[in-house]
Amino acid sequence: MTKSDLRIVFMGTPEFAVETLRRLVESGFNVVAVVTQPDRPVGRHGSVLQPSAVKRYAQEQNIPVMQPEKMRDPDFIEALRACEANLQVVVAFRMLPEVVWAMPEYGTFNVHASLLPQYRGAAPINWAIINGERETGVTTFFLDHEIDTGRIIMQRREEIKPDDNVESLYDRLMVLGADAAIETIEKIIEADGHPQSMPQQESDELRPAPKIFKETCEIEWRKSATEVNDFVRGLSPIPGAWTTVTDDRGRESTLKIYRATVADGDGGGAKTISTEHRRMFVGCGDGRLEILELQLSGKRRMTASEFLNGNPSIQIK
Repeated sequence: MTKSDLRIVFMGTPEFAVETLRRLVESGFNVVAVVTQPDRPVGRHGSVLQPSAVKRYAQEQNIPVMQPEKMRDPDFIEALRACEANLQVVVAFRMLPEVVWAMPEYGTFNVHASLLPQYRGAAPINWAIINGERETGVTTFFLDHEIDTGRIIMQRREEIKPDDNVESLYDRLMVLGADAAIETIEKIIEADGHPQSMPQQESDELRPAPKIFKETCEIEWRKSATEVNDFVRGLSPIPGAWTTVTDDRGRESTLKIYRATVADGDGGGAKTISTEHRRMFVGCGDGRLEILELQLSGKRRMTASEFLNGNPSIQIK
């Protein structure tokens, strides 16, 4: 089989997936259709429907788009089957039922932003940084019955730098994932649809990557300054690590911290705020953190120095 003979259906939603789709198109692969989430309401009253990043790019390239509400919908299954795809490529999309992932003769592979079997789940980039990992990467694997458990086709590694946050690491893994997807498809073509793959090794030491909710993002100041800093990096810029503060009148507000650094010196105990020369420090369970960028609820994001000009007296609840 040649590149032009291979018929590919691509499935994905966010910008992370667009890079792989773009590389497929620009590399001359035959992407016969795209599957993405339905348009979502946005705006104050939800009156405007916003298409996904993948849909916008697919429409620019005149690629047919399918947007099923339910992946088992009979009309969708029929339309998908009519594409006569040999292969399906999935990047940052929902869990697929077997009737979908088993449809193509060469199966369906996923690009996942971790070194599986570590960090299975919806937020692998966040959790790798939060947990202080120094290395992560991307994995391509064939979809199976359980989420993120299929046979691994290939992996590519990427260093997590000390100053990385989710945004910077996301950008590098997005490109690395596209590279891995192209190489995986080339392996599939060379092997006539049956590339070498290996089962994932199960272990009691695997770390999960569950979906992140608001309550997940509350800072635990009893942890060490290094752990709190990793937590801040792993949630920056979105959704943002937060803590509750009170002003000198006892009024409560939410304070998001976007950038910090571990500082020398004794923090004076967890949650203790101190200032030195227009710099802001918070004590942790071990050591202290210098806060560099933050945002009080209802205010704009700003540097700590700017914040202290208008908020000289706050305490962490």
